[in-house]
Amino acid sequence: MEIEIATIGGYEEVGRQMTAVRAGDDVVIFDMGLNLSQVLIHDNVETERMHSLDLIDMGAIPDDRIMSDLEGDVQAIVPTHGHLDHIGAISKLAHRYNAPIVATPFTIELVKQQIEGEQKFGVDNDLVKMDPGETMSIGDSGQVDLEFVNVTHSIIDAINPVLHTPEGAVVYGLDKRMDHTPVLGDPIDMKRFREIGREGEGVLCYIEDCTNANKKGRTPSENVAREHLRDVLYSMEDYDGGIVATTFSSHIARVKSLVEFADDIGRQPVLLGRSMEKYSGTAERLDFVDFPTDLGMFGHRKSVDRTFKRIMNEGKENFLPVVTGHQGEPRAMLTRMARGETPYELDNGDKVVFSARVIPEPTNEGQRYQAEKLLGMQGARIYDDIHVSGHMCQEGHYEMLDALQPQHIVPAHQNLKGLSGYVDLCESEGYKMGRDVHVTRNGNLIQLVE
Repeated sequence: MEIEIATIGGYEEVGRQMTAVRAGDDVVIFDMGLNLSQVLIHDNVETERMHSLDLIDMGAIPDDRIMSDLEGDVQAIVPTHGHLDHIGAISKLAHRYNAPIVATPFTIELVKQQIEGEQKFGVDNDLVKMDPGETMSIGDSGQVDLEFVNVTHSIIDAINPVLHTPEGAVVYGLDKRMDHTPVLGDPIDMKRFREIGREGEGVLCYIEDCTNANKKGRTPSENVAREHLRDVLYSMEDYDGGIVATTFSSHIARVKSLVEFADDIGRQPVLLGRSMEKYSGTAERLDFVDFPTDLGMFGHRKSVDRTFKRIMNEGKENFLPVVTGHQGEPRAMLTRMARGETPYELDNGDKVVFSARVIPEPTNEGQRYQAEKLLGMQGARIYDDIHVSGHMCQEGHYEMLDALQPQHIVPAHQNLKGLSGYVDLCESEGYKMGRDVHVTRNGNLIQLVE
């Protein structure tokens, strides 16, 4: 059976992920993502109002025209998790393919919300829920199966999909960290990865996220970030002014910790911002997290400003607002607070807790720098980098190679500089670039089995 891989997006950058794997006549697409930096750099861009071709020209979504070179029918579109760099282009591209979107329940719900916000295309692909640990048949040959293996990431309900073929398994490894003690959900299923590496024909190809491949050691568990956050907030227990926290809206485990620790120090938590309300509300509705019944979540700007007025009237010392804006996004809540555009007034000595790192990309770095400067000008004290990454460092990559023992490797989710550490690691394990390590670009085809 012929096996071919189309590297469509995410092979020159972090963002707009999209990969297609052809096994015989059957094609499966993994991810359809947005390049957030290409959107942020254009002021007031509303992607839901834009045509896909304009977004392709911007570099904001994958250029999927190479799909016409794949001789087969798309049988499934499989987003690995709910981050926008993996699902943000589904509302623009999925309608081109007569195939269901197959994902875990939380991811499917986020995809559904993306599609409902679309204003250019009528996306009516079937939405199929599949849980980690389950398998489904792909196509009519009876020879290709899709399996979801549970992984841990900075968003709940993440998986690595595995395409089982007669020539061996193709493991799509974006995105994960090796967390054996997660705050929410089950640990990464390393037992299943080891089984896949040793059963049948083994692993034909491993496509891997290289975000932290240049960093030594291993990525800590989310429990490490939770304890760091606990230490920081408990140290503020006697402070009688304002405390504000921000983190990734999609990081439900981190939001859960913030909510719990706010209560521990005698403050009422409240979640503010559209994406904060969206992700946490969805997670609660689907029973992935159990928030207090009186936890307020407000996304609409008027509702947010009413909440800020209430906080000012009842006393900042009684509340802990958890707001959007950890990257300094211009329209996010924290940035508006820093510019004095909300009823919430920052005073000298007030605490701002960034439970997130700056995403290492020039647009983000510039916006975050500006936001921190504005906060500092109002006298805010900044607590930075209370975070652990959602991506594996070098020792995690080593463990995955040892577990899977793939015949071929395709590094992804970075530019060439970011891929270099992973290529070095692979070559130290006996692989060779150009032979079985395939460093590629967006828009290329890799023929693994002819």
